[in-house]
Formats: sequence, structure tokens, C-alpha cells
Amino acid sequence: MDPVSVGLLAALAGGAGGELGREAWAGLSALVRRPFRRRGTDADGDGDAGGSDAAVSAGEVELARLDRNPADQNAAQALSTALAVRAALDADFRTALATWQERANLARVEGTSVHNSISGGVQYAPVLQGRDFSSLTFAHTPAPPYPPQGDDRSEA
Repeated sequence: MDPVSVGLLAALAGGAGGELGREAWAGLSALVRRPFRRRGTDADGDGDAGGSDAAVSAGEVELARLDRNPADQNAAQALSTALAVRAALDADFRTALATWQERANLARVEGTSVHNSISGGVQYAPVLQGRDFSSLTFAHTPAPPYPPQGDDRSEA
């Protein structure tokens, strides 16, 4: 599993993505607060990932730190690292985190800004720019003659 993007964590902590982003952040918070099982990734199958993992963070401290200061890139990196380590040690968490990450990436896409551009020469028709339009109606207007009447540039 790929680590959770530092940019995604910082963006969600900062409120990006609107309602979807807030839901994604709440989902991550709930996921991190689940019990840390620390099993299922060892080679001998006994559920012990080897050695003492008592010092491994469940991610709660890092999550709270980023929640307090969403612009702190070090806090976002620390949370990303804690999530990656926990996912390596807890198979159930890894599965749930992968599912969360797919949904969170959608929230990030939904919360992005819009960049419109028109190219290809002069446009002689109405143009509507924006994002997520619904319930729009337009009155039919005839297209202007080509070239537009009253264009005195050719008389020079």
C-alpha cells in the first residue's frame, strides 16, 4: 500500500473538499481511534510482527497535531508515516485505510479549483465557464453573421 499523501492529509485537515473533505477527515479520525491490533504481517504466522512494537504510534497524537495546525507539513509527514507503519503492522487497518484513501482522493478531486480556457481563435458564440452546473436554460439567439457587421478593420 502506498503511503497516504502528505498533501492530501494537509488539505483535508485544512478543510479542502468542502463537506466531502470534512467527512473524509472525520473518517480518518474514526479509523485512527480504532484499537491497534498489531498482527497479521509477520512471516511465521504467530501474529507477532517481531520485536517490541510498544513504541509504535497508532497515529492519534499525529492526527491531533495536524488537526491543530493544518499548515504544518512536518505534522502531515509524521501522520503519513504513522499511518504507513500502522498499516504494515495491522492488516485490518491496512484494508480500512486503503478504502478510506480511495474515498479521500475523491474528496480532494471534488474540492479542487476550476481552470477554464478557450482557445482556437475568435469565438462567435456564447461561452459558459465554471463547474458543476445544473438546472440551466438558455434562450436561443441567432449566431452573428461572419464576419460581424460593422467591422471597419478591413477599410483601413
